[in-house]
Amino acid sequence: MKRLLFISNLFPDEGEPYRGLDNVTVLHALRELCWDIRVLAPRPWFPLVKSVKAFKPRVQDMPLQPRYVPALYLPKIGGVANHHLMASALRRAALKDFVPDVTLTSWLFPDGWAAWKAMRGPMVLLAQGSDVHRYLKSPPRRRAILDALAGTQGCICRSKSLATMLAAAGAEAAKLHPVHNGIDTTVFRPDGALPEGSTVPAEAPVLLFVGNLLPVKDPEFLLKAFAALSGRVSGPAPHLVLAGKGPLREPLEALASTLGIRDRTHFLGPQTAPQIAAWMRRASLLVMTSRNEGLPNVILESQACGLPAVATDVGGIHEVIDAPWKGRLTSLDDMPAWIEAVLAMLSNLPSRASLAEIGMARTWPATALAYEQVLVSAMGGADSVKP
Repeated sequence: MKRLLFISNLFPDEGEPYRGLDNVTVLHALRELCWDIRVLAPRPWFPLVKSVKAFKPRVQDMPLQPRYVPALYLPKIGGVANHHLMASALRRAALKDFVPDVTLTSWLFPDGWAAWKAMRGPMVLLAQGSDVHRYLKSPPRRRAILDALAGTQGCICRSKSLATMLAAAGAEAAKLHPVHNGIDTTVFRPDGALPEGSTVPAEAPVLLFVGNLLPVKDPEFLLKAFAALSGRVSGPAPHLVLAGKGPLREPLEALASTLGIRDRTHFLGPQTAPQIAAWMRRASLLVMTSRNEGLPNVILESQACGLPAVATDVGGIHEVIDAPWKGRLTSLDDMPAWIEAVLAMLSNLPSRASLAEIGMARTWPATALAYEQVLVSAMGGADSVKP
């Protein structure tokens, strides 16, 4: 049985059961391929702000024997030191009774750099999305990421676009392995329950937004565009459903009232995966107005439900919306074009069965097999080089 050590702060616990859910899901899929896995999950703490919290794993994650590692974090002033502090915490937490064949670490900085500095043996990094988009813009962090990539055996990238960005920054292209996330096809599928207790009229077209209500998702643009297009839809008036939480909810509710669309705008708050899947089956179109993304799972999940999308052309979204019948790619710099894209899709919706057939092929077991190929290849490499 092959032994894998996984290191990342993006790992769930009882208090945050959905934190790093894609990471833990692929770990469970790797266990099905006979990997013996352990987890070190660093958690930032600062003694004057909060004490070290006793994190508890979710029951289903106990076979991974996760260990939550407090890593001293200096807010605001610690930008040049926090990754070193995390590396020190990981050295102290090294597992004495478990020697991995390979280490996988998710989030290039600080987690990836810290794991590379702290651990010995073959290592594969995992580029999530925001870690690339955000930290390549900072010269010191960009240098740290490139050093870690040079000193480890490979990097799994959640999309081809992330691999392209890292190669352009100076990473060795041969080490970069694009692997799309899988989805839970027992939940996200074209057949199944519809939303319970919905107040949306059965005949009304529904635009569905799934995501945190944060500036980077630009839900303000979405509400303004929805208000502008509403009068141009033939037939019943469209409704906008937003599934997610965030600090912008109250301002967005006020904006919806100002725009005169409050009665057709529904703020659901956070939803479970089955609830989101039910809305994907009910909706006419998924809408995404993000300004930054890697390759968001919500696009993959919506396609498995047979739901097309209108999304901003950022990150790796173009890798899966690669034909007009699957959806349209737009820019937030051109609201009229965004509106025309939505109207065009609503007037000629594709076969949900055809789109679902493509989406349902993206399973977590298939993703785990792709991870395994990269990990096994890394096991044949030399030990990480520490400058």
